[in-house]
Amino acid sequence: MTPHVAAMDDLGVIVAVTAGLGLLVAALGIAVMWWLRTRSIGVMLAVVVVVAVVATLAGVVAITMRMIIEGPARNIVLSVVAVGGLVGLGVAFVLARRVVGESRRLVAAVGELPFVAPRKLPAELQTIANTLEEAYARERALEGARRELVAWVSHDLRTPLAGMRAMAEALEDGVVTDRETVSRYHGQIKLEVERLSAMVDDLFELSRIHAGALRLSRARVGLSDVVADTLAGAEPLARAKGVLLTAEATAAVPVEADAGALSRALANLVINAIKHTPSDGSVVLRARVDQGMACVSVSDCCGGIPEEDLPRVFDVAFRGEAARTPTADGGAGLGLAIAQGIVEAHDGMIGVVNDGPGCRFEIRLPLVDAPR
Repeated sequence: MTPHVAAMDDLGVIVAVTAGLGLLVAALGIAVMWWLRTRSIGVMLAVVVVVAVVATLAGVVAITMRMIIEGPARNIVLSVVAVGGLVGLGVAFVLARRVVGESRRLVAAVGELPFVAPRKLPAELQTIANTLEEAYARERALEGARRELVAWVSHDLRTPLAGMRAMAEALEDGVVTDRETVSRYHGQIKLEVERLSAMVDDLFELSRIHAGALRLSRARVGLSDVVADTLAGAEPLARAKGVLLTAEATAAVPVEADAGALSRALANLVINAIKHTPSDGSVVLRARVDQGMACVSVSDCCGGIPEEDLPRVFDVAFRGEAARTPTADGGAGLGLAIAQGIVEAHDGMIGVVNDGPGCRFEIRLPLVDAPR
C-alpha cells in the first residue's frame, strides 16, 4: 500500500470516528439542554460550550487513536485544546452572567408601575422591553377610557332612571290622575326606555369592537348608495330641528364593505353633526375618490372644536366643551367611538378637522378599483 493511500485511509477513519463521537456528544448535549430547559440561560450557554469542547476533544482522541500524533506533539495538541476549552467556558460564563443580569433587570422593571423599559439591554431583550412598555401604555389608556366610560354611563343611566322612578311612583300613588298628565308621563317613560335601550345597544356594539368580535359581511357596494341610505334615515331628524341636510356623491365609488356596519358609522357622524348644528344651519355629505381612496365626509356648522380637543374626539365617552354636550335626546357619547371602530375594522381611517363654520369628519376606505 502506498503512503498516499494509507494516509487517505487514516483520514477516512479519523473523519468517521470524529463524526460518530461528535454526533454522540451532540445528542447527549441536546438531551441535557432539554432536561435543563427551565433553568437559567447561563446554564444552557455553559452546556453549549461544554458540548463544543468535548466534540473537539473527541477529534483529538480520534487522532491519537491512530497514532498519527505521538510524544510531545500530542501533549501540545491536548494542552491547546484544554486551554481553548477553558477560554470558551470563561467567555460563556461572562456572557451568561450578563444575560442573566440583564434579564433580572428587565424582570425588576416589570414589577414597577408605571413600567418604563430599561435601556442598553441586549437587542432581543430590548425589543421585548419596548414591546412591554407599549403594551402597558395601551393598557393604561384603555383602563382610563373604561373608567371614563363607566363614569359617563353611570351618570346617563341614573338621570333617566331617576325620572322614570319618580313618574312611576306618581302614577302608582295616584298623585297624578288627570288624563293629559298621565298620558304625558307614559310617553316620557317610553321615551326614556328607548333612550336606555339605544344606550345598551351602543355599549354592546362598542364591547364587540374592543373585543375584536365585530363580524363583517363584506361585499362590493357603492359609497353613493350608503350615503343615500344614510341621508334618508337622518332626514326626519334634520327636518325636525330645521337643519338643511344635503349630499354630493360621485356616480361610482366602489368599496368592499359591510353595508349595514358602514351605514351605521356614517349615520353616527351625521346624527352627531345634526345635533350640534344650530337651526337654519346645514350638514353636507360628500362622497368622492381622493388620492386613490374612497372618501366620504360630513361637514356641519357646529362652530368648530377646540384644537386641543381634536385628538380626543373619538375617545370613548368624550363630549368636549359644553357647546358640544348632547341634549336630552343624546346618548352616552359612544357614537364617534363606534364609528371609528367600524371604519378601522374595514382597514380604513377616520378623522376630523375644523373647516369653515364648523368641522368636517372624514372616512377614507380602500377603493376596489378606479371609477370609470
